[in-house]
Amino acid sequence: MPLQIPDPVLGAWAKGFPAHAAGLRLSEVGAAGLHLSDLGTPVLTVHADAIAHNEDTVFGWAAREGVRLAPHGKTTMAPALWQRLLDAGAWGISVATPWQARVAVDAGVPTVLIANGVTGGAAARELGAMLAADEGLRILCGADSLAGVAILADALAGAPRPLDVLVELGGAQGRTGARTVAEGERIAAAIAAAPGLRLAGVTGYEGPFGPDRSAASVAAVDGFLATLVELHNRLDYPDGVRPVLSAGGSSFPDRAAAVLGAAGGDAEVVLRSGAFQIHDDGFYSRMSPFGPLTDTAPLRSAMHAWSRVVSQPEPGLALLDAGRRDVPFDIDLPVPQSVAGAVTALNDQHAFLRPAEGATVAVGEVVRLGLSHPCTAFDKWRVVAVIDDPDAEDPRVIDAVATCF
Repeated sequence: MPLQIPDPVLGAWAKGFPAHAAGLRLSEVGAAGLHLSDLGTPVLTVHADAIAHNEDTVFGWAAREGVRLAPHGKTTMAPALWQRLLDAGAWGISVATPWQARVAVDAGVPTVLIANGVTGGAAARELGAMLAADEGLRILCGADSLAGVAILADALAGAPRPLDVLVELGGAQGRTGARTVAEGERIAAAIAAAPGLRLAGVTGYEGPFGPDRSAASVAAVDGFLATLVELHNRLDYPDGVRPVLSAGGSSFPDRAAAVLGAAGGDAEVVLRSGAFQIHDDGFYSRMSPFGPLTDTAPLRSAMHAWSRVVSQPEPGLALLDAGRRDVPFDIDLPVPQSVAGAVTALNDQHAFLRPAEGATVAVGEVVRLGLSHPCTAFDKWRVVAVIDDPDAEDPRVIDAVATCF
């Protein structure tokens, strides 16, 4: 199903795009003959071939494992990139908030999984209104407390179509989610008893239980995933409902597929990995299992930032024009790729580059940066240029995508 893809007219608001691109519609960028050298700095780009490689790799693996994907749309908030995921066979698109769900529904996504609880009455009523307006739409959300279920039940009493609700299970030192299987059972009973709600499965997020890929972390992740299966096996679902068993962030989708997939029965195992489409040169390059662990090709980073040297005020220091408003920094600092050295700090509009011994940069030179964590890269850009080859002398701009942050 074709989504509604934003097609704005470019102007000064489109950071990184040159003045002579003003007046172009987004859909016209690919035919405009732009190159990377035409763009201002700092600028974020994505690499078309790397995106396609990552999609082919992960969807091919999921098909072999017999699991479905509902990739986290919050990673890019870009309907054009969501369309690629749906075309590749995604079961749906995951989001984090009711507002993100509304963006997805407005774009035409047919199945939207809110991977959190909805604890605002107005937001819950909005979900009910969207379901009432479109019989082909499916929205699912989590609930991790009786209080949360009560809010949903009050807001959706008398709704013409029930909201599908998944019991969200967590664990000590985890994030959200009921802390015990017994508590999960009580939440499930409350969902089943509410006329405007439908018990639709079990969900959780295993990421907090494994900060790395050590044996201890993998064992902790597997243990948590096993509690999801235990809760699922204790629940009685309504007639006609194929329950959803969902987990699988971008660090441990292999473990989620292995543990949840072994649950058998009629459950539909849905993984929410979202970073794989873009991947990175930082956190996910260390954490992703794709490669030898899954007998697949490794994923490739599809995103880079390009930043210009604006000052060399003292030996061993160069200042770049990309800062916290332009590049992610929550997990790792950017890594210079076109010159040896390290970025040691970021201000709001500057990066502190310390060239390696013997390496040189010049004022005005453009430095390519590898980035970590696509979720906090895309949110800084309203338009992202798509290039043909980041290793080319002057990459061609072959497309652009709009984000909806």
